[in-house]
Amino acid sequence: MAAGEVIVIPCLSDNYTYLVRCHRSEVTAIIDPGEAAPVIAALEERDWTLDLVINTHHHHDHIGGNAELMEKYGAKLLGPVAESARIPNMDETCAEGDQVLIGDLEGRVFDVPGHTTGHIAFYFPAITALFSGDSLFALGCGRLFEGTPEQMWQSLQKFRNLPGSTQVYCGHEYTQSNARFAKTIEPNNTILTARCQDIDGLRARNLPTIPSRLDVELATNPFLRADEPSVAKALGMSGESPVAIFTEIRKRKDNF
Repeated sequence: MAAGEVIVIPCLSDNYTYLVRCHRSEVTAIIDPGEAAPVIAALEERDWTLDLVINTHHHHDHIGGNAELMEKYGAKLLGPVAESARIPNMDETCAEGDQVLIGDLEGRVFDVPGHTTGHIAFYFPAITALFSGDSLFALGCGRLFEGTPEQMWQSLQKFRNLPGSTQVYCGHEYTQSNARFAKTIEPNNTILTARCQDIDGLRARNLPTIPSRLDVELATNPFLRADEPSVAKALGMSGESPVAIFTEIRKRKDNF
């Protein structure tokens, strides 16, 4: 039997929140609950309770359900130490180098500033799952509301050495729009072209495009490919630094 499972729960207009269940201990966590009602419905459907609420960053569409879920289930709240002043009532904080536990499932913490200055992400090897919040998206990355392009580029590098089979669970269903943009950067990327067709098919049936595989992201996501010579050439920026190329890609996406 698998060590645990992840349940994808749509919430708000385009957010995802994730139930993570350790099978042996039956400990259950919710990651980035933008609202409580869909989480409660998913728990009641399975006759589960909730032990832990985990946040990647302070934006309301990722923490809006915290208070109601904590009150209803007595769940503890864990989040980034760097955002302690902006996420109310945290019971425990963490930062890069720390481990978090969902029962027997051990999660590694990454500091990934860029979208916000204190943003963190979590990788759970036993379930090959990366919870990236609004740092890495399927075929995209988060807007730089608080950080710099250099910070975000360095943050994304931290994911590149994870196993290619890693399932990326990000914060939003932005994939179809991200795919259209990615094609403007690498129109001749055949893996990207095939992926775009798959994404269009999923969205036509109103199905999630999440999770995505990390090896597919590395082959198709322009924000992870700013150090690829083919991307630099496509942008007319051969010889420029990866940070400069990443900055240009982010600028173009902001105006797309």
